[in-house]
Amino acid sequence: MEDLKGVKIGYAICGSFCTFRRTIDEMKALSKMGAELFPIMSDNAYSLDTRFGKAADFVEEIEALCGRRVIHTIPDAEPIGPQKLLDVLVISPCTGNTLAKLASGVTDTAVALAAKAHLRNARPLVIGVSTNDALAAASKNIGLLMNCKNIYFIPMSQDDPVKKPNSMVVHFDKTPEAIRCALDKRQVQPLVF
Repeated sequence: MEDLKGVKIGYAICGSFCTFRRTIDEMKALSKMGAELFPIMSDNAYSLDTRFGKAADFVEEIEALCGRRVIHTIPDAEPIGPQKLLDVLVISPCTGNTLAKLASGVTDTAVALAAKAHLRNARPLVIGVSTNDALAAASKNIGLLMNCKNIYFIPMSQDDPVKKPNSMVVHFDKTPEAIRCALDKRQVQPLVF
């Protein structure tokens, strides 16, 4: 299926390391749909080795998949706006830290600056929440962002309501539908499962 053929998608990844495999699988699915992917990573996502894998291995796999180098510095992210590089920017997984930066207008990371640069062109930003405090401290930032023009969310749900009652994670398989809706200036529904 190539229903996203030729769509230029910035795909930004933040440090929700436990979701990296699902993130990369979703990037592969978008590529198979014909999308042109521009990878972006936060500094932590780009550089930290964790129990979920080595950063260099993830970077190598993502660059091979996308056919281009990962944007991971502020100077490399800045041209996204003036060059009108992207049709849509996806941040998935988007951590509570990045949600707070976006809601507060802080642009001190490659991902946050990519979002600011992209939004200046009135083009859609699609967020896939993955944070242990989505229903606690991060909830106010999610609410603020839901009320912002050109910002949309991928459906999400609690990932472990018993052991982590405030945690929510993106439904990665809903990413293509969320992108299509955002390109039509609509929020995909239902948003929370």
